[in-house]
This record gives sequence, structure tokens and C-alpha cells, in this order.
Amino acid sequence: MQKLTLPITVDKSHLIAIGEQLYVRSVELIRELVNNAYDADATEIRVSILKDRIEVADNGTGMDMDGLKQYFNIGSPEKRLHNKSKKYHRERIGQFGIGKFSTLTAGTLFEVKTQCGDFAATVTFDKNEWERHPDRWELPMTVYPADPSRGDGTTVVISKLKKELSISDVEKCIVESVPIKAPHFKVILNDKRITPREFAGQRIPFMEGTEFGPIHGEIYILPESRANTEDIGIMCLVKQVMVKREFFGMESWGPDMYRVRGEVNASFLPITSDRSGFIIDSREYKVFYDKMIEILKDVKRILGSLSDKKETQRVKRSLKDALHRVQKALSRNPEFSPFGVVPLSTEGNMPGEAGMVMERKGEKDKERSSAGEEKAEEERLTKEEKKEKKPTVKKLTPGAVVQKMKLGNSGVSCCIDHFGGDAPEVFTEGTIIYINRDHPLYKREEKKTDTHTMHIARLMTQEISLMKDPANPRQAYERQSRLLKDAFVDNDNSK
Repeated sequence: MQKLTLPITVDKSHLIAIGEQLYVRSVELIRELVNNAYDADATEIRVSILKDRIEVADNGTGMDMDGLKQYFNIGSPEKRLHNKSKKYHRERIGQFGIGKFSTLTAGTLFEVKTQCGDFAATVTFDKNEWERHPDRWELPMTVYPADPSRGDGTTVVISKLKKELSISDVEKCIVESVPIKAPHFKVILNDKRITPREFAGQRIPFMEGTEFGPIHGEIYILPESRANTEDIGIMCLVKQVMVKREFFGMESWGPDMYRVRGEVNASFLPITSDRSGFIIDSREYKVFYDKMIEILKDVKRILGSLSDKKETQRVKRSLKDALHRVQKALSRNPEFSPFGVVPLSTEGNMPGEAGMVMERKGEKDKERSSAGEEKAEEERLTKEEKKEKKPTVKKLTPGAVVQKMKLGNSGVSCCIDHFGGDAPEVFTEGTIIYINRDHPLYKREEKKTDTHTMHIARLMTQEISLMKDPANPRQAYERQSRLLKDAFVDNDNSK
């Protein structure tokens, strides 16, 4: 038996394939170069996108001879073994040691110019020259005296471009995939400083602990007017760099999904080598996903309450309009009021505002008679009967809308609230009219402002007419018809 050794070799074409095919988009090379500078404790990075070349210059620690050797060590574990930067103790982003070859997605020649203390050098990688010598693995390097005026740092220049990068795409990539929120760190693109994206709306910060580390971030609920389909989903970041967007079940939310934006940072998540996704069958990812599902449940609840708040404002406007119309109709027909003489507001006055009391000729005695009848009826009720009467409404919801309309020395209140789909459409207790928002007819009519207002007015005039003469519903409904006509038809004709 003969024991031999078998050498392991790597074809040069494989390295080229890594650079040209590993990353989906050419713009991702900017992400890799900027994040390399971040790992090197750079405080300022200047990215220049020109017609004939791309430059990424930083003021980081630079590289000496050993640093350059480490830089071109394919698949180096250096950053995994030493995951904190020396000066600012930043959590290093790089993991796989292959991101440098992303430059080949945009050009066939890249130069690395670096300075560290009294050491300065330039290393050139020419794809065409590299492929021309299959057995030669060295790269040409020029060493020269350091320039104190320049200071430490590294500049990567990409030339012989194969395609042109879009400035807007580069900016978006930097915003999403670079830790620009980090202290002592800024990125300047073609003389413009890149700042984090800001969202208008309600901000919901969160932080959750797991067995692998913390999950933290913030969710924004955009106003309905700013809801759109652009960049929807939650940005999932590892070491402050976005890997991908996830929805965490928001697909079932309908249009509300388009109002949600945000980001979550979970540095413990394992990612794919091209940084485009997560190892989804890992224990870490499953724990992360379950936590985010719980967080998004709270977001959905808050979103629902905000929607209810907006709907409540709409209900208030419709109720106010309906009350105003009904008050004017009762002013024209004071004999229909169960509460005595009705103040006739001047044009433009709203419910509850003072108005001059007007009485039509021949109707004064009617009002007095009506008031007397009402008083007599009230006196017929014994104290015991009043005590036995229990209110139907025990408790109103936080979104209940209540407004009062003055009628003479008294008045009527209208309360619009959720009472359940099986509850009556409208009912009255004392001088309070309750309208059920859950009733199928209400839900149908509320979709349009005009029909919504008329529906509220119809229910109010119905109850007010029955208050006037509960023993004669036919006459009550005739009065209701007259009040509705005066509330809407005459009012509209006057416009």
C-alpha cells in the first residue's frame, strides 16, 4: 500500500466567477468597498462615480505590507476572528473575505492605493493580465514613500468600466446597506453627504431579547396620503447593513401593508455569502422570525387604532353636519319639537351656538300646549318607575362620538358608537339618541359623505318625531318626512 498526497488547486477562473457572478447588481460593489472602509475605522468616505472610473477613498487606518497580504487572502477569516475594529471598536461587517472581487462586476481593472504610517503602496489587479498567466498568482505592487499630507487611508479605483452605475441607485444602496447612522462616520457621494432616510408618521421603537442576542429597531406607520408600494416591507439588518426586506405576514393586511415601513437589526443572524438572504432553516432565524411576528401584531393593533381615529373624525364631521341640518329643520317647524321652542340660528351657526328664538304667528299657543302636555306626561311617571328603568348602554367604546344639539331650554344628544351587528339600528334613552355603527345599513351608508350625513339625520329625525308623539307613529313618521325635506331639500336649493 502506497500513501500519497494530493494537492488542492483553485482555478483562477473561479475567482473571476466569484467577482462577476456572486453579486446580483453591480452597485453592490459600492456597499462592499464602503463597508470595508467602515471596518477600517474610517470617519469619512468619498465615493466618486465618473464616466471613466469609480473611486472610493477613505481616511481609515490603511494597510501595511501584512495588511495588504491579508486583504488579498481569499476567504480570510481575519474579520471573524477579530470582529471589533481597533480604534472605534466597531462590529466589523465583513465575514467571508471575498467582497473585494465585487469590483469585477463593473470593471476589469482595479487598483488599491493605501498608506499606513510610513508605508505606502499601490496594488493593481488587471483581469486580462491575470487570466493571461494561469500559473502566476502574484499581483504587481509599487511601494513608494509615504505622504504625510495625505494621511492614512485607502483608495480603490475601478477603471475599464463594463457598465455605468446610476447615481440614484448608488445613493439608495448606501442608504440601505451602509451604517450611515453610526457615530464618527459619514459617506459623501459626488460631493453630497448621504443621510439616513426619514419617514413621516407614527414611530414605534422596539427592543426584544433572545438567546442569541437583542433584536431592536423601529417601525413607522405612514399617513394614508403617503402610502405607496415603493420599498415596502421591513428592512432586516445584520451589523447595521440591510440584507433583505421581510413582510412577516403583512401580506394579509390588505392596503394597510403599504403604510408600514421600518428596520430591525439582529446582528446574530447567519447570512448567505452574497449577503442577499438569511439561512432560514437556522435556529437563529426561526427565533428572530417568531419575535418579529409578535412585534408586528402590536403594530397592526396600533394601525387599527389610528384608522379608527381617522374614521372617528369623519363621523364627527358627518354628525355635526346632520345636527346642523336637523336643528334648522326644527327651527322651521317648532311644533314638531318635543322640547319646546327651538332657537333659530343665523346662517352658518352650528349646533350648540346661540340663536334668536323665533315663533311663528299662531304657533305660540301650540308650543305652550305641547309643553304643558309634556310636563303632565312627565308627572305621571312615578319615582319608582324611574328607579326601575335600567340603561341599555353600560359602557361606550373609546371611539364613541357624542354631540349635543340645543332645542329651546333643553336639547338632545346623539351618540354614535359600536353596539354590535345584532343590536338595533337606533334607540333612545331619555334625551340621548344612540346610533349603531355596526348595523349593516349604517355600514353601507357611511361609505359616502352625503349618504352618511343623510342617514344620521334620518335616524335622528325618526327618534325626535317619536319623542313628540310616541302613541301615534304614523303622525311621527309624517313629521319626520317633513323635517328631512326641510333639512336637505330646501337647504340644498338655497345654495
